[in-house]
Amino acid sequence: MTLHRELLIGGKDVPAASGRTAQDVNPYTGEVYATVAAAGAGDVTRAVDAADAAFEEWAAVSPFARRKILLDAADLLESRSEQAAAHMAGEAGGTRPWAGFNVALAAQMFREAASAVTAPRGEVLTAQEPGALGLAVREPVGVVAAFSPWNAPVILGVRAVAAPLAAGNTVVLKPSEDAPVSCGLFIADILREAGLPDGVLNVVTNDPADAAEVAEALIADPRVRSVNFTGSTEVGRIIGIHAATHLKPAVLELGGKNAIIVLEDADLDYAVDAAAFGVFMNSGQICMSGDRILVHASLAEEFTRKFTAKVAALPSGSPEEPHTVVGPLVTPAAARRVAALVEDAVAKGATVLTGGGEPEGSVYPATVLTDVPREAELYHGEAFGPVCVVTAFADDDEAVALANDTDNGLTCGIITENGTHGLTVARRIRTGIVHVGDQSVADEPQAPFGGFKASGYGRFGGRWGIEAFSNTRWVTLATQHAHYPF
Repeated sequence: MTLHRELLIGGKDVPAASGRTAQDVNPYTGEVYATVAAAGAGDVTRAVDAADAAFEEWAAVSPFARRKILLDAADLLESRSEQAAAHMAGEAGGTRPWAGFNVALAAQMFREAASAVTAPRGEVLTAQEPGALGLAVREPVGVVAAFSPWNAPVILGVRAVAAPLAAGNTVVLKPSEDAPVSCGLFIADILREAGLPDGVLNVVTNDPADAAEVAEALIADPRVRSVNFTGSTEVGRIIGIHAATHLKPAVLELGGKNAIIVLEDADLDYAVDAAAFGVFMNSGQICMSGDRILVHASLAEEFTRKFTAKVAALPSGSPEEPHTVVGPLVTPAAARRVAALVEDAVAKGATVLTGGGEPEGSVYPATVLTDVPREAELYHGEAFGPVCVVTAFADDDEAVALANDTDNGLTCGIITENGTHGLTVARRIRTGIVHVGDQSVADEPQAPFGGFKASGYGRFGGRWGIEAFSNTRWVTLATQHAHYPF
């Protein structure tokens, strides 16, 4: 039976004003998994109305009551892991291991946001005037426009709302059209059951054809005071322009072109396992996925042989099968896009070591390439699929130059058994995140998560997430009368 969901506005499930709906298609079977209400600009205004009306009361809720809601949401989410797995498989082709990782991390994100609710919210300043007290106080900004993507839907749906809510803001969430339940309505259901008051979180789903109109209407509303976007660099640039046009701060977590560097002192078998995880988890559809494996020349031949054999044996197919590693991409079009990147690289001189060829529906085989030339689109473009390129380097200088040869700057993994050596290389990598002794894919709720260059700006996680969705005010208290010159 096909699931149907309405918009969530003011605590009520309501249809779009137009009565229109949009289909949410299972990428593996091609069947309709759900239908959702297809909002227009008028529905966005209704959602902002509700969020704005709920703001003052929510901001005044005691920190301890706010914290309890977020803690309860974490427990509820963990209890709904099977439901999350079903939604993720049905909407975005997510495998069971990936769904389990999503639920576990998202629950910890709720708990980290809960802990931040009662953390110190300002500083006492040194005042110039005698007897005066100066304060720097962080306060909620008001209504936050949040955009959540499909690829890690539960993690990124929670990250879209947890810190803004913890800071005392209300939210209008626009989830991805490719996973509107997993990264939007499912998260809202959890928070409603945890006791979140009506209107504090509103969810507006839409037809893909209306995405630009809905996003622009949301950001343009004068009552929206901050923007929270995770998604592609291409769309992030558009969101950033809209936010800047209306002088609204934005946190943008965008795409990556990440490297996993295998230094000459690496444990070879560990490097093979780490790189396989960093490239092929969620079929490479993670902003932190390792598109590029850079291997020291002394290890390159043996690493490439072992790595290619491991990749060739990765189980692929239905996300419902518990052992599937490489499941479907989010749509058949996404699989064709990845195939085109590989075809272009091969036509320009690259060699396929395993995989390649044509996709079967939304499934593209795990693929390893070498000798990809600079003129190939894949050299600079984000694969966002089960594809990587193995390249040998002669020394640290060449490894750093290759890793930094991209407009993006999200994350990097450095595989080494020598922490001092690894840290020395890490300090030269131009990314927002780097992991020494590990691959490129990692996320912890208390850490400052975000990118550099075309991978975006602003940080999620811990106090950084609270600060991103707060307004810092200077407040003074005079304890004696001042003297004025006239």
